[in-house]
Amino acid sequence: MPGSSRGRMTHPEYACVEGLSGHKRIRNNAFYRQNGQGMANGNGSALRERKILVTGGCGFIGSALVRHLVDACGARVFNIDKLTYAGAPSTVGSVAHSPHYEFARLDICDSSGLADVFRRFEPDAIAHLAAESHVDRSIDGPADFIKSNVVGTYTLLEAALRYQRSLPAERRDQFRFLHISTDEVYGALTASETPFTEEMQYRPNSPYSASKAASDHLVRAWGRTYGLPVIVSNCSNNYGPYQFPEKMIPTMILSALNGQPLPVYGTGENVRDWLFVEDHVLALELLLSAGRVGETYLVGGGAELRNIELVQELCFVLDGMRPDCTAVLHRKLISFVPDRPGHDLRYAIDSRKIRSELGWQPKETFGSGLRRTVRWFLDNESWWRERLGAGVVGHRLGLKRAATIAEAHGTSGARKEAGGG
Repeated sequence: MPGSSRGRMTHPEYACVEGLSGHKRIRNNAFYRQNGQGMANGNGSALRERKILVTGGCGFIGSALVRHLVDACGARVFNIDKLTYAGAPSTVGSVAHSPHYEFARLDICDSSGLADVFRRFEPDAIAHLAAESHVDRSIDGPADFIKSNVVGTYTLLEAALRYQRSLPAERRDQFRFLHISTDEVYGALTASETPFTEEMQYRPNSPYSASKAASDHLVRAWGRTYGLPVIVSNCSNNYGPYQFPEKMIPTMILSALNGQPLPVYGTGENVRDWLFVEDHVLALELLLSAGRVGETYLVGGGAELRNIELVQELCFVLDGMRPDCTAVLHRKLISFVPDRPGHDLRYAIDSRKIRSELGWQPKETFGSGLRRTVRWFLDNESWWRERLGAGVVGHRLGLKRAATIAEAHGTSGARKEAGGG
């Protein structure tokens, strides 16, 4: 993996571009209008006035998609969210009063509630993001992940299938079910292995990734067995505005602002491929508009970093943006904590399929996306303070079982070969 200044690693083919291309590839798509001229610029969007049901739309990625669909695409959005600890109506506050937006607090395991939403809204497509998604929480409490990610997805698939079969022939053929998943279902890569592709075997290693793998398989099965028009996407690690504070980058930002230790798992050698959330939602727009039914698409930012390099880059950005928030350089706050069980060494995505078929490209480099993220957290202190409970800043989950396992094996501290968030 080629390196660059301050440790940032990118693939040379992943250049930053100013816009999207590939319009000729979507002329025959059922969602595309004859006079459409673009995919992510409001009036020209293929999704203008289309009715999109979004699950988990008050979470991090879901809220970014909701805001984009309403503001940039002119779509009509019905957002259902259970509003667990990681979901907040404030994430969609900018569109809450739009006539193109509706919301219902609903658990996707509630089949009767889902049926009512389908009857009321009559969606043209579903973007399914509702999920428990934090690896560390899945280690400490996997049951919630099985219920939400497996049972919930099954319940939603059944509701969607009943609804889709009730539609007139033309609308039935145009209906889409987009399932948004994670690259973690593919397991871990070594430092020298090529990035994940859509053809790779599933090898999940955590309760979280296993539950998402199960949901992916259910979606594929409902497509192949029952003819539900499904599309699956698997993304790399997202970051950006409105991310819940327990995730790695927000944890590091908020810990640094409070002068607290920056907790890095193990020795920080674990590698992740980072994707700015707004680039991700541009990919999701394209998949809703022009993705091929029955296909899987991998979406990655093309920015691989070791966790320790990410934290060092973040410290460099904070030193420039908030030089006065601590008495020392931020990198002096870096500390290493015991690794979590089953911590995958490396994730990386080969996203050539969505790039070549649909013309998607990330607009942000990791550096520009990180600066935007840090600036957002600096400017929105009231939001993240509201989301935090007392003493939560800098707290990493998933360590209870790590300590138990280490004690059982007669070891302590970090694994020699791995670390990170």
